[in-house]
Amino acid sequence: MIQTVRNAWKIPELKRKMLFVIFALLIFRLGSAIPVPLINGTMLQSQLAAASGTIFGLINVMSGDAFSRATVFALSIQPYINSSIIIQLLTVAIPALERMAKEGGEEGRKKIAAITRYATVAIALIQAFGYYTLIKSYGMITVPEGYGVWGAVVIIASFTAGSAFLMWLGEQITEFGVGNGISIILFAGIVSRGPALVQTLWYGGKAALGKTVPAGYSAIPVWAIPLIIIGILAIVMLIVFVNDAERRIPVQYAKRVVGRKMYGGQSSHIPMKVNMSGVLPIIFAQSIATIPATIGMFAGWTKESEGFGGGLMRIFDTTGVIYCIIYFLLIVGFSYFYATIQFNPIEVANNLKKNGGFVPGFRPGKPTADFITKVLSKITMFGALYLAVIAIVPIIVTSLLGVSNLAIGGTSVIIVVGVALETVKQLEAQMLMRHYKGFLE
Repeated sequence: MIQTVRNAWKIPELKRKMLFVIFALLIFRLGSAIPVPLINGTMLQSQLAAASGTIFGLINVMSGDAFSRATVFALSIQPYINSSIIIQLLTVAIPALERMAKEGGEEGRKKIAAITRYATVAIALIQAFGYYTLIKSYGMITVPEGYGVWGAVVIIASFTAGSAFLMWLGEQITEFGVGNGISIILFAGIVSRGPALVQTLWYGGKAALGKTVPAGYSAIPVWAIPLIIIGILAIVMLIVFVNDAERRIPVQYAKRVVGRKMYGGQSSHIPMKVNMSGVLPIIFAQSIATIPATIGMFAGWTKESEGFGGGLMRIFDTTGVIYCIIYFLLIVGFSYFYATIQFNPIEVANNLKKNGGFVPGFRPGKPTADFITKVLSKITMFGALYLAVIAIVPIIVTSLLGVSNLAIGGTSVIIVVGVALETVKQLEAQMLMRHYKGFLE
C-alpha cells in the first residue's frame, strides 16, 4: 500500500489529485474545529462525554468529535448518507425513478443526484433542529437578549450549511481527487479519533493500576490492553483477506468456424467478490440506527430521561442487546440489497448466451441464471455474516470489559480499512492506465 502511494506520487497528474484530497481533508478538519456561535461547546462536550456508549457517541465518532463540540460540521455527512439510502430504496419502489435510473442514461443519473442533494438539505434541517433541541434541553445555549428566535435560526442554519458544504466537498473529491469523496471524509473523521483511542487505553491502564487519571476515563485491566491491540490487528488482517476473496464461476466458450478460421473454445471465469457491497452496508446500517437518536433530539431525550423517551434511548444504547440485534439484521439486509443491485444473474446469463459462453454442467439461459443466483445468495450470506460479526463482536467484548467508548471500534476499523483498500485500488488502476505502453511500442 505504501509503495503504491509512493509510485503514484511520482506521476504529476496523480500527485495533483492526491494533493487535492489532502487539501480537502484539511478544510474538513478545520471546519470540525470552528464552533457554532451561541453554544457553550466546552460544557456540551463534558455532558456528551457521559453518552459515549450511546448512539450519540457513534455519531460523534463518525464526525471526528465535531458532534460533541457543536462545530460547523457537527452533523458530518450523515444527512447525505440517509438521503442516499432513502432515494435508493425509492428507486426500487417507484417505477418512474427506476426508469430514470436505468433508461435515463447520464441525464437520469444527474436528476437522481439532484434529488439526493435536495433531500440531503431537508434531512440536515431536520437533524439540525433536533440537535438544537437537544442542546437547548441541556441549557447550554447562550442567546443574548433581543435575539429571540434569531438565535435558533443562526444555530440551525450553521449546522445545515456545514452538512451541505461537506456533501459538496465530497463530490469535489470524487471528481477531482482519488476515491469516493463521501467515504474519504468518513474515513478522515474516524482516523482523527485515533489519538483519543490511544488516550483511552493509556489512562484506562493507569486507572487500573490505581493511579490518578483525568475524569471520564474508565479503568481497563492491564491484561486486556494487549488483547485489544491484537484483536484490532487481527480484524485488519481478516478484512484485507476477505476483501480480495472471490468465488470464480468457470465459463467455457463454444468453438465456432467462420470461413477458414476457428473462434472461441477458450476458458474463462466470472469473478464474484465475497464482500461485494464493501463498507456500504455498515455505513447505511449505522445511519438507520441513528433515527431513534434523531427522534430523541426533537424531544430532548437522553438516557437519564424518565418515561418512554428515556426508555427508547436506553434501548438504542450501542451496548444494548436490542441495538445489536437490529444492527445485525440491518447489515445483513443491506448486504443482500446491494448485492442484488450490483450483480444481476439474469443479465449475466443472457450476456453469456449471446456471446456463446456457458457454465459447464448447466444449460444456457434460465438454468445458468438460477445457478448464478444460488451462488450469489451463498457468498452474500457469508459476506453479510462477516461484516455483522466484525461489527458486533467488539461491542460484546468491550461491554464485558466495561469500556463503552471502545464499543464501536470494530465498525470503525471496517470502514477505515475498507475505504483505504478501495482508494489504493483506484490508485493502482489509474497507474496501470498511465503506464500502459500499447501494442506498437
